[in-house]
Amino acid sequence: MSIARITEISSTSKKSFEDAIQSAVTRATQTLRNVRSAWVKEQQIQIEDGKISEYQVNLMITFILDDDDQADVA
Repeated sequence: MSIARITEISSTSKKSFEDAIQSAVTRATQTLRNVRSAWVKEQQIQIEDGKISEYQVNLMITFILDDDDQADVA
């Protein structure tokens, strides 16, 4: 049986929503083990002088918690 945890993270990019999402996933997988999925909860933009200056996404990241039995084997 697997138990998962979900955590929310936020990421910004000057380029695009896609770039903000990729940056968030890259960073999450450097910190969290067993990342399995993510979904975009919110998107927003910042506007300066009538132009988009920044893209922001809030992601829900799902990762599987380590099994206690496996930790004891090491």
